[in-house]
Parts: sequence; C-alpha cells; structure tokens
Amino acid sequence: MSKVLMPEPDLSRLNLGNDNAYYQLSVPELVEQAINNGEGTLSSSGALAIDTGKFTGRSPKDRFIVLDDITRDSVWWGDINIQFSQSNFESLLHKVCAHLNKDKFYVRDAYACADEAYKMSLRVITETAYQNLFANNLFLRPAEGEVIENPEWTIIAAPTFLADPAIDGTRQANFAILNFTDKIILIGGTGYTGEIKKGIFSVLNFILPELKSTLSMHCSANVGAEGDTAIFFGLSGTGKTTLSADPARGLIGDDEHGWGDSSVFNFEGGCYAKCVDLTAEKEPQIYNAIKFGSLLENINYFPGTRTVDYSNIEKTENTRVAYPINYIDNAVLPSIAGIPKNIFFLTADAFGVLPPLSKLNPGQAMFHFISGYTAKVAGTEAGVTEPQVTFSACFGKAFLPLHPTKYADLLGKKMEEHKVNVWLVNTGWSGGAYGTGSRMKLSYTRALITAALNGELTSATFTEHPVFGLQMPDACPGVPSEILNPRNTWSDKQQYDHKANELAKAFIDNFKQFEEFANDEILKSVPKVVENTL
Repeated sequence: MSKVLMPEPDLSRLNLGNDNAYYQLSVPELVEQAINNGEGTLSSSGALAIDTGKFTGRSPKDRFIVLDDITRDSVWWGDINIQFSQSNFESLLHKVCAHLNKDKFYVRDAYACADEAYKMSLRVITETAYQNLFANNLFLRPAEGEVIENPEWTIIAAPTFLADPAIDGTRQANFAILNFTDKIILIGGTGYTGEIKKGIFSVLNFILPELKSTLSMHCSANVGAEGDTAIFFGLSGTGKTTLSADPARGLIGDDEHGWGDSSVFNFEGGCYAKCVDLTAEKEPQIYNAIKFGSLLENINYFPGTRTVDYSNIEKTENTRVAYPINYIDNAVLPSIAGIPKNIFFLTADAFGVLPPLSKLNPGQAMFHFISGYTAKVAGTEAGVTEPQVTFSACFGKAFLPLHPTKYADLLGKKMEEHKVNVWLVNTGWSGGAYGTGSRMKLSYTRALITAALNGELTSATFTEHPVFGLQMPDACPGVPSEILNPRNTWSDKQQYDHKANELAKAFIDNFKQFEEFANDEILKSVPKVVENTL
C-alpha cells in the first residue's frame, strides 16, 4: 500500500516528518491498517469495532483553552473553560509531535459546515487508524481528488502520549486543548473519539456567534417534503439522533448545526449515535447504518461470535457508532435546509413530572433553552443510584466558550423574527419517577412530534400545567389522552404534586445565575411552587 495517495501535506510547521505520514487513506485502507495494528476487529455487519481504552467518554475537567489576545476578554472562563498558558501549550505540542514522529501516523483533510458561506477546512492528524476513520466519517469529506491547501484548523490526537501534570500544566495525563491563535486542537492521553468532534464544535461555538452572528446549536435537524425544517435540542440520551432519524423526513444531521441568515446547516458529515439497546425494530435507520466503513466503539460481542450484543454495557453505557451521513437512506446532501418552523427541546425527565409534549410561549422557550434540563438515571454514571437533576445551559454547556446568554440572545432574536413554534418534549418517565413509572413509549413521542410538525395541534385545546405553566394538549392522534397530563398517570396524586414542586425548586435555584440577564417575559416563565396543587 502506498502511504501517500495525493500530494504530500506540508507538516513542517509541526516538525512532523512526511516519511511516517499516511495521508488521506481510503476507508478500506484505514480498516486494514486498524486491524493490522491490533486496534480492532470486524463485526458480523462489517463495521470496525474498537475499544477506546481507559476513557469511554469525554473528560470535561481536562478540556482547556489557551489564554491569549483572542480569548482573554471573550471566553466564559470558569470550570467549563479552563485557562491554559501559551508556553505550556507550545511545550506540549512539541512533545506530542515528537511522540508521533517515532512511528507512523495518519493525516486527513476535511471540512466542517455544509453551507459554503461558513465552510472551514480541517487537517486531522491521528496516532491510530481508527481515529482517522472516525474523522472521515464525522467531518465533511472533500470531493474525489480534491486537495485542501493550508487548512485553517489542525486537530492532533495522540492517545498513547501521557502528559506529566507537574511539568505540562495539565490536571492529569490526558488533555484536550484549544488554541485559537495557532488554530490547533491538541488531544492526548485519551482514545475517545468524541474529543475530536467536540473540539471542532467548541471552536465553531466561539467563531460563528462572535464573528458571523450565526447561532451554533447542539441539536439534530430534519426537513419534511414541503421544506419545513425542524430542529431538536437535547443532551445525550434524550433522543436527538433517534427522533431526527424519521423515515418520512430528510435527515440534515444528528448533533451539531448552525442557524444562519437563510439556512440551517450541518457542521458535520456523519452521525455519532448511541448503541445501547439498539434494535432493528426500534431504530431501523441507525441499525442498518452499522456496516462496512462504520466505527463501533466499546461494544461487546455475544460470546464466541462477532455479533454485537447491544444490550451489553459492561464496558460503558456510552457505546457508540460513527458513520457517514449518507449511510442513512433519506439523508439530505448537501446537509442544508431552510429556516426552521418548529423547535423541539428534548428532556428525559426521570422524575415523571413534565408532560410528554407541551407548547411554549417565547418567554418559556428562552427559559427552558437557558436551563437545558434533563435527568441522569442509575447506570449512566458511576455512583448514580437514583435520578439526578442536570442542567446544561443551551443544551450544551460543556461546549460553550462564550457566556450562555450570547446564544440565548441569538435564539430569541431568530425565534421572534421567524415566528417559530417551540415545543418541550419529555422522552423520560410517566406514571411515576424512575424505578416506579415507565419510560415514555417511543411510538407516542413520535406521534406527538408528527402531530406538531403536521399542524394537527394548531386547533387543539390546551390545559396549563399549574406549576410549570406549560400548555399541554388535551388530545393528539395516536396517543392516549390520559398520558398527556402527567399528573393523571400517577396513582398517588399528592406524590406527583410533591415531585413537581421539588423539580420546580431545582429549576428556580439553577436559574438564579441567569436572573440578572433575563427580561420580564423570561422571568414570568420561571416555575411557581404550588403547595396545594389541584
């Protein structure tokens, strides 16, 4: 196999040697390299299955941003965006590149942002073949034979390089560092590929709102036959990928998008879907996308076979598959559509308090966007034995270099300008909290979203939730009316009232950090604790 299939990339500024570089390998070549390197095995479906090692998820406390003239007065510094010195970055960069020079490494050029007005060129340099396959699947792929000269941003990922915190200024041996002056993302000590994609997402979350007044969003998006775009905000596990993969609608993307002057566009060229309990019956599009060229992470096989046991989470609940978006039959290519008509905020409420669907007024939309609520349940993280309230501003706090109100202001202006319908969808529990109630049926959630998209709820009557003030439809095609008001699903109504007040208090406490930025309309949308709920 030839190491260089196209003109050699200029790696001199990184002091990397071209002799060790495998540039722009094809998917079969990368899979072959990964297997020969002992990085993974081929599953029965043809997908490459690998383990990411010690880290099976991101490590937010080890994500840093270099303090420089670009970031000093604009980044939202704190426990999300942790400062790193330029001198320590330069030293680490030199060490990582020296580490890569000892053996072969893989180089891939790609793009982010499907809209030509925002397109950004990337160079991804990885220690392993599987990481390079991930980059091929998740970023936008150049045309056949296209050469990208002088890419704008460079990502370097070296999982076997371990930092020395005492010398290198890191917290521990792993790190992910963004440098906006040098336009480099430096990753080491972790083989989890999500650090690569979320590194670029963080970069775009800084660049687009600041320089182009474009809203960057942690959301999935799809579009109907009539050109009606819908976007789905939500944290991991709330259903972004599942609910956007609708066979009746075109998929724009499953995780990261921009909302510009006249379009919604995907940042990526692929999907990174959770695999836990995946079945062909429940999620056929995702299931069928797991084939040759796809990358499975941290899964387990049934004993003695190469057949994946998607219910087995011995390694992690965060089992994943990365595949090019064109592996979904109804993917929109290029991944661009018009201004959205409907926005859905997805939450997995493990307390069984929130309605399965409710309509939000503009103030409520802003409140719930800034709050970014979901709940962690037992099994998702070590030590979690009962539901835990989770708030992540703008449904993506961990990836926001700017203050959340910057994104909220942009969303508010766009919602007002385009008169977008906004809905809150609970994909979590009904009839009781986690452990007592049951998870909302996917078929009911899909029916509610379809009714909202098709305008079937336009003439519906609504009931206001006494604590959260949400407008709950009294009826919806394909959904039992008794589940639409969550209080009706609880056998113990007083216990429901108690839980509703408990969750309301958590919302109120969390929002205190944003009160000074909120207008009267948003403040009126804060939940009200009602001691004697009827």
